[in-house]
Amino acid sequence: MTTLQALLAFSFAAFLLTITPGLDTALVLRTAATEGPRRTFAAALGIGIGCLVWGVAAACGAGALLTASEVAYTALKWAGAAYLVWMGVMLIAKPRNAFEPGAVALTGGGALASLRRGLLTNLLNPKVGVFYISFLPQFVPAGANPATFGILLAGLHVVMGLIWAGLLIAATAPLAGLLREATVIRWLDRMTGGVFVAFGLRLALERR
Repeated sequence: MTTLQALLAFSFAAFLLTITPGLDTALVLRTAATEGPRRTFAAALGIGIGCLVWGVAAACGAGALLTASEVAYTALKWAGAAYLVWMGVMLIAKPRNAFEPGAVALTGGGALASLRRGLLTNLLNPKVGVFYISFLPQFVPAGANPATFGILLAGLHVVMGLIWAGLLIAATAPLAGLLREATVIRWLDRMTGGVFVAFGLRLALERR
């Protein structure tokens, strides 16, 4: 895989992950609906910082494993592949019918409180770290430094998240309504699940 191919493949998968409704989307929509754009962007920035922290930690840790040990590399590869396939199968087999932004409780406060809320949403969610550890290594092209390129990919994902948050802030009402449609949610879950399964199988079959 060339550098360009790796960036394009990761961008596609990260885009699907970004627009699929989840806890981060719920927090952004709920904050936009009740606290205004300034605090919402602060929350989105906190989410992005949390993702970047997990991404840097995963990239450095996975990078060390990828370069230091064949056994560790194989274990990480199979664990990551299994996690991605399992997550993908669950999304395909049991897509959600509802997504309710109001399920996220807010505590008020200023922009700093919103940033801290977004940051803790991701830092206290180990699934984000597991996802990065599973996902990033397979997009590192031959000859690239795993840690450096992994951090680049994590940064790209954060930028996508901030752009998506900006779109949510700008169109809170119509997007909130769209993300409550059962058909839309099922379609996004199944499409994302299919991507996860494909990448998991690719990771399992890939040779070092």
